[in-house]
Order: sequence, then C-alpha cells, then structure tokens
Amino acid sequence: MSIFNKLDAVVDRFDTLTEKMGDPTLYERQEEYQAITKERANLEDIVAAYKEYKQIKADVEEAKEILKNEKDEDMREMAKEELSEKESEIPGLEERLKLLLLPKDPLDDKNVIVEIRAGAGGDEASIFVGDVYRMYNNYCRSLGFKTEDISVSAGDEGMKEVIFSVSGDKVYSKLKYESGVHRVQRVPKTESQGRIHTSTITVAILPEADEIDFKLDLNEVRIDVYRSSGAGGQSVNTTDSAVRVTHIPTGEVVSCQDERSQLKNKDKALKILAARIFDKIAQAKADKEAAERKGLVGTGDRSERIRTYNYPQGRCSDHRIGLTLYSLDKIMEGDLGEVIDALIAHNQAELLKGQED
Repeated sequence: MSIFNKLDAVVDRFDTLTEKMGDPTLYERQEEYQAITKERANLEDIVAAYKEYKQIKADVEEAKEILKNEKDEDMREMAKEELSEKESEIPGLEERLKLLLLPKDPLDDKNVIVEIRAGAGGDEASIFVGDVYRMYNNYCRSLGFKTEDISVSAGDEGMKEVIFSVSGDKVYSKLKYESGVHRVQRVPKTESQGRIHTSTITVAILPEADEIDFKLDLNEVRIDVYRSSGAGGQSVNTTDSAVRVTHIPTGEVVSCQDERSQLKNKDKALKILAARIFDKIAQAKADKEAAERKGLVGTGDRSERIRTYNYPQGRCSDHRIGLTLYSLDKIMEGDLGEVIDALIAHNQAELLKGQED
C-alpha cells in the first residue's frame, strides 16, 4: 500500500470516528467513548498534515496553470515565486507524513512511575540516586510535567531508593528510554586520594496502568500491615500504618510506609504494584518487537548499561546509539532534551528503514 493510500485510509477512519462521536448515546458508554476519543485524537495530527500537504499540492498546480496560460508578466512573476516557495515545502511535509504514519507505541500517552535505586558503589551510588532524581525532576518541570514523590528510602548519604510519579502530556514517550543501568565516574567527596570511582544506579520507567488496559486482580494480592520504622529500626509510628502488598502469581512485593495513613500507604503500594505487573506485560511485547527490529533501542532490560556520566571529562555517553556530549553540567541540571531527542530520532530512523526493507 502506498503512503497516499494509507493516508486516505486514515482520513476515512478519522471521519468514521467523528461521525460516531455525534451519537448522543455514546457518552453513556464510557469505555467506548474513551476509546473513540483517544483514537481520534491520535489521528488528528496526521489528518491536519495531510490536509496541509494536499493544499500545497493544489497551490503548486494552480501556479503551474498560471505560468502556462498567463501573459501578464507581473502575474507570471508572482506565480513563479509561489511555485518555488510551495515546491520547497513538499519534501519536508512528505517526510513528516512518513513519520506520522509510523506505528505508534500504545503506551506513549501514559503517565509513568519512576524507580531509581542505588547499585554498586555504596554511599557514592546513593548520592548519585539523588543527583539523577533531581535531574529528572528538573527535566520534567521544563516540559510542564507534574512529579509527585511516592516513596523515599534514605541512606547514610543520599538515597538508597526513590519512587515518584510523573503526569502530563505523553510522558512515557519522553522517558521510556531511561530504563537501565546508569554509571557515574567521579571522585567521591569521601575520597582523600583523589581517585576516580565508578558507581552504578538502576532506573525503571513504568507506564501507569489504567483500568481500560489492565486491572490488578485484588484476589491475587496479599496485603500485610505492620508498624513503620525509621533509620536504625526506631519506631516512627505507633500504629500499624505501613503496608506490604504481594502479588501471589509473580511474587512481586511492594512496601510503603511514608504516609501516616494506612489507607494512603495501601493505595500507593497498589499503584506501584499494578504498574510493575503491567510493565512486565509491556516489556515482554517491547522485547519481542526490538528483537524483530534489531536497531531499535530497547525500553525493558533493566540490566543493560545504557549511559555513563563522566565528571572529570564533563562527558555524558549513551552507549546504545553512540552519542557523546560534553555538556554534563547542563544535563545534570535537567537539560536532557538533546539526549532524549537523539534516542527518539534513532528509533524513528530504524522504523522507517524497516518499512522500506
């Protein structure tokens, strides 16, 4: 099927969905209503770009017709300028239409839960967890995303683990490539000899599960409550407000004790658990697709070393696409756009190559 046949099919589908939305009884069927509005919204950019493309093609034909039949030199000169301007816009629009027609990741619109954990390197790894947490918060703020802490586990220095949610427009599409092992090379503040140490942390980006895509079966979940405790085992609460939830089929366990309310801790723990189980399902699918298109950047393997942050050289390297930037200070302040955009562009190029093969 040619690109224009595909585009015509998209326009037909868009018109069908628009017609369905005119049904006054649709709102009574909420799941169907949400599915239709979501699908239609995903097609709007393609339809608008195709409409613009067809208008430019029509303008080109009109300018050619004037040049063919018009005798007035002023009119011919205007037509030449119009023709040159419009023809120069066509290649860019055709490229944009190809990108818009690429298969969409159904998770791209999702909000996410971010889990950052210290790996090898002791206190230095915990300190870097805090640095990366700050980096992501600044980056998300620059995009207008909202972040909310869910769980924080402090270490002697920095954070052993931090879990937070990110909500906004197409959050997963921006953060999904961040899952994996992040390596830092620098002189720790505790190092008296000035030697460079290498430490690691892991980042997991979990798409938030909604009930349309996935619903956690509470019959498969065991919920335990216990008294929360602080550093060194000291009690910080006199009631059983801490909650541990276990997904019996997979053995996945989530504990939450940050809130004083047992109900709030339970809600947070179940939210994280649902996201982890949903992520396992999505990860299996993503791994299969990445295996079929070997050039694609994976979004699932948490054991893959994806990036190195080298402080002595001010260097940030993404090993998956061979990208090296010497702007580490700006990146750690949240200026991640160049890295994220390069990963997205790489995947788009691989998908386009796959369609041409």
